[in-house]
Amino acid sequence: MRPVGAHSPAAGGLARAALPYLDTTGAAAVQVYVGNSRAWALSGGDPAEDEAFLAGCAERGVPSYVHASLLVNLGSPTPATVLLSTETIAHTMKRARAIGAKGVVFHAGSAVDAAHETAAFGQVGSALLPILDEAAEAGGPRLLVEPSAGGGRSLAARVEALGRYLDAVDRHPWLGVCFDTCHAWAAGHDLAAAGGMAATVDTLVATVGPDRLWLVHANDSKDACGSVRDRHETIGAGSIGLDAFAALLAHPATAGIPVIVETPSHGTAGTGHAADIATLVRLRDGGPGKRKTRAARRRTP
Repeated sequence: MRPVGAHSPAAGGLARAALPYLDTTGAAAVQVYVGNSRAWALSGGDPAEDEAFLAGCAERGVPSYVHASLLVNLGSPTPATVLLSTETIAHTMKRARAIGAKGVVFHAGSAVDAAHETAAFGQVGSALLPILDEAAEAGGPRLLVEPSAGGGRSLAARVEALGRYLDAVDRHPWLGVCFDTCHAWAAGHDLAAAGGMAATVDTLVATVGPDRLWLVHANDSKDACGSVRDRHETIGAGSIGLDAFAALLAHPATAGIPVIVETPSHGTAGTGHAADIATLVRLRDGGPGKRKTRAARRRTP
């Protein structure tokens, strides 16, 4: 099975916010932030909330993941940004361990300047190898790099670029991949073409190996393929369309891999996420979906 879940709000307390959200949306997997997603401040968390969240997820049989701050960029030419990014990932790994999360997702980052690209990959290795070694010694969590939507001097946008990223950490066994469908689409992978999703996942596996895909972000897109714009849309209502998600959920490489939606949630009740989870579960289980023609997808604003 591929458990399907959502990114949950955590405001007001991790357990108090996320556990009811799981029950309301029918999520069988969950992703959270453990701090402000757009700030460098490092939150120590609330031990009581951490314990309750861990116990609640275990009781429900729900695997949990943490997304690191969106500010993280290990490839930056600015030393202060690299230092803050490294500290943020290390802290997030410790917070994830405290709440029993299986992995921490972070964005691959950008060299910003073409002349800095080689140095940027050196920074990735220097920053991540000690963190990965510590995680391996502690028995978790895993660290997952998420390719970007492209643009600028992205260190990994198209899935083929992940090879160089993994080489930067000597193919450390504790670094895996989070595959985001909207990012891949924005970076130029035509997931909506016949066989496009399967071909992209095949290329991902060929690049990183058969055992490094550890999480999927299932997000439709508001924009055209290759737009380098990361704007998520409801599953089936965007330019990627339902057929591609059915192919994703049927691919052997996603067997047993949790799937997280980061689509519009329509408020704290998560009605949007509940609908998207239900759609993906239906597609996963071979049920019908309302299909959109490629022409209709092209007309999606």
